[in-house]
Amino acid sequence: MRAIGLPMPSNCPPSGWQSTFRLRPCALFVALLLATGLPAAQAGERPANVDGQRIIAADQEPGNWMSHGRTYDEQRYSPLKDITERNVDQLGLAWSYKLDIDRGVEATPIVVDGVMYTTGPFSVVYALDARSGELIWKYDPQSDRSRAGEACCDAINRGVAVWQGKVYVGVLDGRLEAIDARTGQRVWSVDTRADHSRSYTITGAPRVVNGKVVIGNGGAEFGVRGYVTAYDAESGEQAWRFYTVPGDPKLPPEDRAMEIAAKTWYGDAFVEQGGGGTAWDSFAFDPELNLLYIGVGNGSTWDPKWRSQAKGDNLFLSSIVAVDADTGEYAWHYQTTPGDAWDYTATQHMILAELEIDGRERKVLMQAPKNGFFYVIDRATGELISAENIVPINWAKGIDMKTGRPIVDDEAAAYWKDGKRKLITPGFWGAHDWHPMSYNPQTGLVYIPAHIMSAYYEHIPDAPKRNPFKSMYQLGLKTGMMPEGADELLEMAKTWSGKLIAWDPVKQAPAWEVPYVTIFNGGTLTTAGNLVFEGSADGRVIAYAADSGRKLWEQPAASGVMAAPITYSVDGEQYVTFMAGWGGAFSTFAGALSLRAGVQPFAQVLTYKLGGTAKLREPSPPADAPKPPPLTGDAATVETGGKLYDAHCSQCHGIHAVSGGVLPDLRKLPEEEHQRFLGTLFGGRIPDGMPSFADAFTPEQVGQIHQYLIKRAHDLQQEGDAWTRFKPE
Repeated sequence: MRAIGLPMPSNCPPSGWQSTFRLRPCALFVALLLATGLPAAQAGERPANVDGQRIIAADQEPGNWMSHGRTYDEQRYSPLKDITERNVDQLGLAWSYKLDIDRGVEATPIVVDGVMYTTGPFSVVYALDARSGELIWKYDPQSDRSRAGEACCDAINRGVAVWQGKVYVGVLDGRLEAIDARTGQRVWSVDTRADHSRSYTITGAPRVVNGKVVIGNGGAEFGVRGYVTAYDAESGEQAWRFYTVPGDPKLPPEDRAMEIAAKTWYGDAFVEQGGGGTAWDSFAFDPELNLLYIGVGNGSTWDPKWRSQAKGDNLFLSSIVAVDADTGEYAWHYQTTPGDAWDYTATQHMILAELEIDGRERKVLMQAPKNGFFYVIDRATGELISAENIVPINWAKGIDMKTGRPIVDDEAAAYWKDGKRKLITPGFWGAHDWHPMSYNPQTGLVYIPAHIMSAYYEHIPDAPKRNPFKSMYQLGLKTGMMPEGADELLEMAKTWSGKLIAWDPVKQAPAWEVPYVTIFNGGTLTTAGNLVFEGSADGRVIAYAADSGRKLWEQPAASGVMAAPITYSVDGEQYVTFMAGWGGAFSTFAGALSLRAGVQPFAQVLTYKLGGTAKLREPSPPADAPKPPPLTGDAATVETGGKLYDAHCSQCHGIHAVSGGVLPDLRKLPEEEHQRFLGTLFGGRIPDGMPSFADAFTPEQVGQIHQYLIKRAHDLQQEGDAWTRFKPE
């Protein structure tokens, strides 16, 4: 049902705590709505009436975008071609919708029969009229916001799945919920957490295959054991669960996969540390083989010496695992980074395609994980076909094609052996992170939002103990080291850049590239109109020619764009939608470097069409930093406070208290916040996602952190932000 601004009848029942409606499902009101000429799919047919056959046959109705990657093969290629390289310069904004919370926006919208379903921060779901952007309903799952600090990359959400009249969303605090697609009311809810004492979260989008909703979890950085779970789409009943790393070696393994994995781990430290291996993002599905492909993440701890005595491959960390979609039974795996020591997850987007290689058609799976290589794998058997690096790397010298294993550089592998700080390329955000890539079967190219970045890794001399405060990284090493000075930060920022790479997966070589000023640029979409669409970290939406990389269209987006765009059509008119809104891990943890993008968080849905004339809404300019109070702490107090801050607060507010602007910059606190600093830390700011730190700090430690922040505020007054002095070439 589409919101049309009718007055609310007094006899409509309240919607309950979980939803916010502009419509109420009482009979009289529905009758009035049906008389207004709503689209058939909204007024008569069941909305979101999607099943597997409809997704498999998606090319027969290209106007819809019914699954996360449009189709089960996750190619993010659309056959629509009303918008082409010849007329894309006529695109204008058709409509926009302002989301409630200005934080990281990473969702891929779903569009079915004229209705768009998408998400914003804290797992809030929006149903919008895909023609006008009018709100139909909004569902707030009332996520436990105090647990936002237990999500490594802020309170983001990557979207929903739809199936037979229901919308499915993974909630930040670990729930999976089904929503009635017509009314926006909750149908069922399940708690996916295997252990409530651990920091399990969900930020990824569900997939629905064979009537089962599949979801993984996040939390490796906080010490959890990874798994993927399938639930019955109708009832929410658990169908199967596949663990990605072994459990306690004193107990029998759960299945054959865990028997295989257990042989590759050493000691039992990983039991307390959780092991990691969370499947927090990517899946793909082959209906013919009935195989579900799972992208598995990094270990916990990162340092393999403390995780597994620096021995063993540690399956199934950093692996692609194929399982039977009906039972979850293991079929095969390919490990991209055995014994991962650098946070080289293989959770990145996977694409299924048919490629002609050496004169023969191969059914392949393609992935560009964090470690910098582009892999082409036989998706029936897991056999490695080819692999080449997409950006410069120094952790490996190549791939041994006889074994399929990387040829690890001894120097890069030695940080945990000799205790020396090592500069590794790529760093922990990889050569390619979660931002989806796309594949165009017409050009034969894969369009990859790539990173150029390095990071220091340093071994800690003593075995780490699990920190009882859950909102704290459990990495087991030192990383992310940055200078405090603005000039030094600026120089470091210049070494972190991005590019859009059009990669030929057969030749294993780039066809063309476009450079960007920084990392964390948006995912990509490609179309039959010979187009590639991408948003940029520095606040633009752009279209390129898919075959040549020539820029054809560009407009401002009022904020950074990280999510991948989609395209759809309603009533014969093609639209392109970008989810805009800066945030995520880069702009929180490494806020000082993300400032080079020069954007503010401003979360909105931006939808374009040929001849669109809507006006772009933009954020208000940020306020000037207030004058800080006098610094009263001595140098030792400030130094201690800085260490406490970086250990506990930097993942949200930025290393050395330099925020990327998404969460408050604590160097810019107003006078009243300085006055109630202790109360804020001990009481938390739950609506904003900040937990209480009463169990983490003593009042004396809070005072030390406060003095450090006052010192950093004075530094800001003297130096200014580095990015304000940066002038792009």
